[in-house]
Amino acid sequence: MNTHLLAALDIGGTKIAGALVDGIGRLLVRAQRPTPADRHGSVVMDAVRAVLGELAEDPRWARVSAVGIGSAGPVDASTGTVSPVNIPGWRDYPLVRHVREAVEGRPVVLVGDGVAMTAAEHWQGAARGRDNALCMVVSTGVGGGLVLDGRPYAGPTGNAGHIGHISVDLDGDPCPCGGRGCVERIASGPNIARRALEQGWRPRDGEEPTAQAVARAARDGDRVAAASFSRAARALAAGMAATAMLVEIEIAVVGGGVAGAGDVLFTPLRRALADYATLSFVRDLAVVPAMTGTDAGLLGAAAAAALGHSGGPAVTAGV
Repeated sequence: MNTHLLAALDIGGTKIAGALVDGIGRLLVRAQRPTPADRHGSVVMDAVRAVLGELAEDPRWARVSAVGIGSAGPVDASTGTVSPVNIPGWRDYPLVRHVREAVEGRPVVLVGDGVAMTAAEHWQGAARGRDNALCMVVSTGVGGGLVLDGRPYAGPTGNAGHIGHISVDLDGDPCPCGGRGCVERIASGPNIARRALEQGWRPRDGEEPTAQAVARAARDGDRVAAASFSRAARALAAGMAATAMLVEIEIAVVGGGVAGAGDVLFTPLRRALADYATLSFVRDLAVVPAMTGTDAGLLGAAAAAALGHSGGPAVTAGV
């Protein structure tokens, strides 16, 4: 029996979460700190060390064979550095080196958060048992990752599958990434709400103008709200179809806060996909909701560590 464990870090602009994870995906102990995103980079790293320190207090820490990090990006796994858009103090920050020092030289594997979510869904979620998949996070931004030939594929820098910055509208709005008409610029939560507001939708009294509020309005029959989700769905469908044409994925898994809209998103998404995925080898592309929820980052970081470090436990399907 393999008694090794994995330590996982999920680093975002709001929180830094950590866990000890076993070979069947059980999170045995957790730790969390708020991300001091507006502070100097060293302060953010102190929060990471605090999470690792809390995990290390558990007697099972001695069984940790490797550490996985899923971080908001961009990341560069080839250099071990991160430059998260929502953590200004980290620009080309040598995160892997600092974490390796904090964990006394254990191997450290870094991937982007979209790739981490993909690894989680392939290990424990909706893409389990699938050889070729696209997994997406549709939330404040739009990220993603790929499973190819039965393994999550991170690419040289850990960013492969970043579908949010595929251009689906050549004459569309400029995107903060420098491109134009990106999937994220149309389908992310803030952009769904922005579009609805521009077209005349207004939230109820006391309600914030979020994608969740737009989804509620769409369920209640608001046509402008429904149209904003339909437009987002078409952007997502176009990006999915383009990806499927390139690498012949068989399933697209969609998670994140916007996916919580349920049929308000998935019904127009599946309808639009039929308009874009028209060739015989992509026509049967399935679209399903993600299953790993808020634990996706931690599970995926652990899976990435296991796959990237031969001394780690072999990850197996959960029960």
